[in-house]
Amino acid sequence: MSDLARLGVQNDPAITAEVERLLTLRTRDIRFRGEINRLYQARIWPQTAKIIRAWMIWVAFLGVVTLALNILLLPPAISTTMIMPNAIIPPIAIAVALIWQRPRPPWLQGGFLIAGMFFILLAVALAGINAGGEFYERSLNIMLFVAVTAIIIFGIPLSWTVTIAALALSLYLVLQLANPALDVGSAVAATLFFASGIFATVVARRNMTLLAQKTFLFGLRDRRRVAELADVNDQLERLARIDPLTGLANRRWMEETLSHLWGDGRKRHDRIAMLMCDIDEFKKLNDDFGHAEGDRCLVEVASIIQDNVRSNCDHVARYGGEEFLVLLPGMSEQEAVFVAERIRESVEAAALPNPTSRVSRFITVSIGVAVLGPAGEALSSEQLQRNADAALYQAKESGRNRVVTHPPVPPKIRSALTG
Repeated sequence: MSDLARLGVQNDPAITAEVERLLTLRTRDIRFRGEINRLYQARIWPQTAKIIRAWMIWVAFLGVVTLALNILLLPPAISTTMIMPNAIIPPIAIAVALIWQRPRPPWLQGGFLIAGMFFILLAVALAGINAGGEFYERSLNIMLFVAVTAIIIFGIPLSWTVTIAALALSLYLVLQLANPALDVGSAVAATLFFASGIFATVVARRNMTLLAQKTFLFGLRDRRRVAELADVNDQLERLARIDPLTGLANRRWMEETLSHLWGDGRKRHDRIAMLMCDIDEFKKLNDDFGHAEGDRCLVEVASIIQDNVRSNCDHVARYGGEEFLVLLPGMSEQEAVFVAERIRESVEAAALPNPTSRVSRFITVSIGVAVLGPAGEALSSEQLQRNADAALYQAKESGRNRVVTHPPVPPKIRSALTG
């Protein structure tokens, strides 16, 4: 199944119209709502979830490593104060990663992500604040760095991104205001400085999202057009194999079927029967009553032949002007003759007028039957057709409106055919 069909938009005119409308807008004006937004979120969720899970796992790993290094490298008086904040980072990150393991309601996953980010940022900041001194300012800068990396790589809704950015800046401002080494002005100035950088990061993230959304729209439109083109090609392909007048398969389709049944030209040893049917005195009908009457006759006869064969395995094609070829897989000669007689009798019983015919006042058919039996000679499809044609010729020569079978092939001829 294609992506378009899987998303369920291939035949939805409302979604198609919305895609075309959005693509007429400037990139910065694109806004996804309703079904388009649902489809977009469904498309990007696996990648977004994978990125968030990977980021959280790395944060958990780095939290453990940082905790171990602090214990090993820093004086106990300092490292002890960092243990509790660093210790809560891994479980929080793992919890968020687990929530994003499979699709859940957006409010749940968004809430866990935002809350998880808040506590991770707070823990990073508190680790330095508890240690004091040079670690105070450093931990706040690390906190902002952690927030910026999340903003850049998380492909989440803009409202979630803005919330994370606002929480990071709010924590930074509050903790800087509580910094005994800074006055209020310095704390506000530092916050504004970092706010400009985070604002630029949010804008960049928004632009990345807009470009991804526009690419998604182009993808929907292109896949829809490809699907439409494929449908048109399929229709053309079907039309190329169907006789437009009778609705039967045409000669091209039948030749492809024969090639398939015979294995691309190889001789065939299992049982199959072939009927070559020809409408008697058809040319006189066309000449005396016009092509409209001739076309009507072809349609009626085609319908009668189709009604008298097995719909699940037999093959019928209009093979020439007034000729029809019928393939009957698995039939013996006796069974094939029975089908041929049934077709002939049904055509005659339909009482389609043909007043100038020398055979009957009604439309009749002559049928040649050729059969390839399991114990018989190995014939190609072309040879079997020639046999059916020969039988049809005999049917016409012997008075028409009859069924004639092809006689058995003599041994010498059989040797020449199979050799």
